[in-house]
Amino acid sequence: MSDPETEKDAPATSLAPVPEPAVKRKRKSRRKLSKSSIDRIETQRDMKAARKSRQRVFGGLGRSEFVERRIAGAMRFVFKWSQAVGRERATRTAAGVTRRLSRFSRENELAKANIAAAYPGKSQGERDRILAGVWENLGRQSVEYAFLQDLVEGFDPAHPNVGPVEAIGLEHVYKLRDSGKPAILFGAHIGNFELTPAIGAKLGLPVTALYRPPTNPHIAAEIEKRRNSYLGRMVVSGRGAALEVADALKRGRHIGVLVDQRISEGQIIPFFNRPSLSNPIVGVMARIFDCPVHGGYAVRLPDGRFRVVMTPPLDLPRDARGKIDPEGANLVVHSMVESWIREYPEQWLWLHDRWRWGRKGRQKAKGKA
Repeated sequence: MSDPETEKDAPATSLAPVPEPAVKRKRKSRRKLSKSSIDRIETQRDMKAARKSRQRVFGGLGRSEFVERRIAGAMRFVFKWSQAVGRERATRTAAGVTRRLSRFSRENELAKANIAAAYPGKSQGERDRILAGVWENLGRQSVEYAFLQDLVEGFDPAHPNVGPVEAIGLEHVYKLRDSGKPAILFGAHIGNFELTPAIGAKLGLPVTALYRPPTNPHIAAEIEKRRNSYLGRMVVSGRGAALEVADALKRGRHIGVLVDQRISEGQIIPFFNRPSLSNPIVGVMARIFDCPVHGGYAVRLPDGRFRVVMTPPLDLPRDARGKIDPEGANLVVHSMVESWIREYPEQWLWLHDRWRWGRKGRQKAKGKA
């Protein structure tokens, strides 16, 4: 038994509860994020919290912490259900549900307009089939996070045409891996874009990836956990990200970036015959480091398998001094991305407002005129 007098005379600090190591658990899930990326995430969340505080209670309910946690919990439940029923049934169900619910999404009208502008010569029926495929692909890709590790483990480099994933261009992967040189690997939101870096990592070609996390922090943490097995390091988009990417190349690493989304201060590039503000990072970094630039993508095949493609190094235009022309290089890069989309239009994310200009864009266009 304890001595009452001893307990009475003991310092108050001895009775203080031991604090929970919450910070340690938080950092564990971010082990592959740089300090600058973590700072950017915290800044973005602080800004988000400030916006919430200015909203009315009912107006902000859908974006409350409670709702975000429930949504993330539902996603984890779907992943567990998917693993229980298998990839074929799970992806087929997800495709059907997403397609049926798409009519209630405001992005559906945006995608319709984007497809109509990109394919003026196609009939309405053809455009509708593309749009349905877009939603089906999105649904399938969403639940395939639950099977990503299985897909990677099922890929056999010795037999690249057998199994759930087939690969084209492995000779370029091996040549780059064995060269010891840094490189820029670009892709797009087409097919299952998570497979490209995952297969690359299995082949000994991990990348430092530039990415934009989901706005729901709990979903972002779950996706990040599943990416940790194959991404070398993740750099959050935002101010300072370009310096981190440059530092990775300087250290001899490979960087991976999806270049098909709109950048408000990007280079004006024709994309599907319309001027668009496009990501300029590939051309800029290629000029600075004069390193190889490869394209890569993973598309869905009719039999439920995937095809991962790695292009040879691009022959980029150079200026009179022999240095890579950044604007010319970006024209080549985005033209290649457009060619992938034209081949597999139903597997690209047409839901993004790719051709929006905004105030900065209009100012940039006036300066170019």
